Amino acid sequence: MAGKVFFSVSMSLDGFVAPESVPGGDVFGPGRQDDPQVRRWLAQWTELQQWVFPQRFFRENVGFGAGGEEGRDNDILRETFERTGASVMGKRMFDLGEQSWPEDAPFHTPVFVVTHTGRDPWERLGGTTFHFVNDGIERALDRAREAAGDRDVRIAGGGTTILEYLNAGLVDEFSIAVSPVLFGSGTRLFDGVDASRIALEPIRSEPSSRVTHLTYAVHRR
Repeated sequence: MAGKVFFSVSMSLDGFVAPESVPGGDVFGPGRQDDPQVRRWLAQWTELQQWVFPQRFFRENVGFGAGGEEGRDNDILRETFERTGASVMGKRMFDLGEQSWPEDAPFHTPVFVVTHTGRDPWERLGGTTFHFVNDGIERALDRAREAAGDRDVRIAGGGTTILEYLNAGLVDEFSIAVSPVLFGSGTRLFDGVDASRIALEPIRSEPSSRVTHLTYAVHRR
């Protein structure tokens, strides 16, 4: 039995899943760490994800060592990882991650990158292999489903790629961790959503000490 297609993201209280892009787009490039715009982007992104970094599962998964918090936030991170048999992401997210992920990338499953250019698969430690798909979002999802087997496929991001899959009717479920921060500008998760075609069914609402976790099933209108 095929698994679900889902996404799971952190979002600011005013609806943004990423800070406003900086000129050049390369926030992790050499010599950019002293750029005020880059520093602001990194500070906002860190604040948005502040609920993730202290968790035991996150620390173990990215090789930060033992220790960390346990509780519902930690459980949700672990459950999301364990249900995922393959991931799909956009090229911009891959470009940012390629510069910042450790050699043992944190996915440990196949990842299919939606792009316009061909590239040989990029194999990393720990079971992560990035495959580059240049013939559309549906083909990337088909390959991810095949790789995932009976586990779920996660649309990892970024926001534009998530919206493409949502508007195409290819998402079954999503979860949002609403973080108590305000951005004012940036990448809005639902900017451009085709609301006339999408109906949501609330599944779960779970507040923690750091964020509120919201989960919805997605149906066609």
